[in-house]
Amino acid sequence: MTLFDLVIRSMRKNIKHYYLYFFALILSVVLYFVFATLQYDPAVMEQSEVSANMAAAFRVAGILLLFIAGIFVVYANAIFLKRRSKEIGLYQLIGLTKGAVTRLLIIENALLGAGALIIGVGAGLLVSRVFLMLLMKLIGHEGFIEVSFSMAAVIQTAVVFIAIIALTSVQMLFTVYRSTLLGLFNSEKSGEHPKKPKSFLSAVLAILGMGLIVFGYWLSGHMLNNMIYFNMLAVLASTILGTYLVFRVTISWLFYQIRKRKQGHLGLNNSLSLAPLMHRMKGNANSLTIITVLSAMTLAMLAGSYSLYYSTEKETRYMMPFDFAFDEQWLTDDEISAEAFEAKLKEKEINYTTATIELLGVEGTYEEGIFPAFMDWSGGIYNTYIVSAKQLQNAGLQVDTPKDGTVIYHSSEMSFLAKDMKIPFEIYITSSEPESKYTAVKLGEGNVINNTWGPQFVVNDADFEKYKKAMVPESIENMSPEWIIKSIRIFNITDKSQLALASDIRTQHWDEGSWSYGADYYSMYERSIQSNGLLIFIAGFLGLVFLISTGSILYFKQMTEAEQEKKSYATLRQLGFTVQDIMRGIIRKQAFVFGLPLLIGLLHSVFAIKAASFLFMSDITVPASIAMGVYALIYLIFAFLTVGYYRKTVKSAL
Repeated sequence: MTLFDLVIRSMRKNIKHYYLYFFALILSVVLYFVFATLQYDPAVMEQSEVSANMAAAFRVAGILLLFIAGIFVVYANAIFLKRRSKEIGLYQLIGLTKGAVTRLLIIENALLGAGALIIGVGAGLLVSRVFLMLLMKLIGHEGFIEVSFSMAAVIQTAVVFIAIIALTSVQMLFTVYRSTLLGLFNSEKSGEHPKKPKSFLSAVLAILGMGLIVFGYWLSGHMLNNMIYFNMLAVLASTILGTYLVFRVTISWLFYQIRKRKQGHLGLNNSLSLAPLMHRMKGNANSLTIITVLSAMTLAMLAGSYSLYYSTEKETRYMMPFDFAFDEQWLTDDEISAEAFEAKLKEKEINYTTATIELLGVEGTYEEGIFPAFMDWSGGIYNTYIVSAKQLQNAGLQVDTPKDGTVIYHSSEMSFLAKDMKIPFEIYITSSEPESKYTAVKLGEGNVINNTWGPQFVVNDADFEKYKKAMVPESIENMSPEWIIKSIRIFNITDKSQLALASDIRTQHWDEGSWSYGADYYSMYERSIQSNGLLIFIAGFLGLVFLISTGSILYFKQMTEAEQEKKSYATLRQLGFTVQDIMRGIIRKQAFVFGLPLLIGLLHSVFAIKAASFLFMSDITVPASIAMGVYALIYLIFAFLTVGYYRKTVKSAL
């Protein structure tokens, strides 16, 4: 019998051992090939030519996907090799050298890799259209979508997985040469023998683990200062170290205390849940920590990207309160004037409202101590605009009218500082004669003028006229003379379904990618929905890959443990315990294995999103909750599959 014949015979006899690793290979190929197909799809490449961000995002995401797929396959291979330890030992026992056993495993691995590549590419072709349609829908692309076969995607996928197969072959080589016969035959029996923890040291480390997590949570809410980057690293380090100590020390210490209180008499449920966890806690601490931390990062990424997409319309409106705004001083030769735009609207029978808003330049200083320390704006010179609340209301914008001597501070750029600003605060104006002082009593939502530079001070009409008479334009040093007094012509389209048509009139003479002061709400919304749609697609795709990978790893690991504990279940059945009696203990174990990393990961992600909430102008509670809920639901599917496998194992034990 040749070595190749032995390979074929081994593969036929060991299908139950191969299918987990084969599934991991196929799944990785499918996901990577789908992503590569999208990367080379003509529709996506056309969009990438328009947006450089899309091309860069695909490259970065491709690297992350490769990293995740590589780890998944290597981990699955490690489980696969452990389940075949006795078989590898038997080959050596009957006279095969370690070199021959290694060649046998590498040939098997190559055949499995080739089969997974063929099946994965075929399956990837079938599902890639669904992902392409989803991507085009998210970025607002309209038109017929056709998936074309990409040889470049096939070659790229083949090269990547040849490298991964080579890596797993090296892993097999090390496993064979570093293992002894005794170790191979006893690998399934290997376990930890829980030792009595050192009471004082364990208690200190247990409390330290919880304390580090709490400190990380606290610091995440106080990061906006001069040490913001150091704070970010400190939050990450304290959370990761705290999570490791919780799994490695805190939980082990709690388990030991429970066993000690029961004087070793654990009962059936604890014997099937607590005891196996205690015997494997040291080995599981690393994997559970990694899964928990990466789950938190994935959840934060998903929740953040979905929140951006979900709030695109609202946040665009914060920056662009009017559908169109024209400043004649900023017009270039290829731009349409307000008068010509109005004539075109009438020609196209697009109903609209229009008004003119006057902006008055203002310069002065803020009261000290109102902004976060890292911005260093307090006491510094500002230059911005004063605008009348009455003019804004006449233009159709709903704003409050402040009392005499007060202003409402509006700025879409500063909305992220709302919770860190001291309200009310004093504003000192030096660009009037005499100099004056106003009190900012409220932080308004977003801008009151499209794309204006800096904040806007909204005052009542009497204060506006008062400042207009008292202002001294020559005293405003940090503003060009032509910018000091501006008249902005605004338009609002009555029927919002005609916004796209009106936007085409406004932008039809622009070069691709050009920008104008008068950039309208609809065109900015379209650009935002494209970038945010791409972001949520990539985040969702990577999140799905990570979720399937981690869920599968936990599932494979629990399947292996179920096989190892099968004799114990047979003994319990012989003693008269029913399947339901045994399953109650097993379910408690799975609640810990799947539930605790998910729970801690959710907590980590909640505080991560809270720390990053300054990046969002609107409330993100709803979209973040939806993203986390969907993630948790998919994650728990693997827990139910694992419980189902255990039930099948317990039933077949007799």
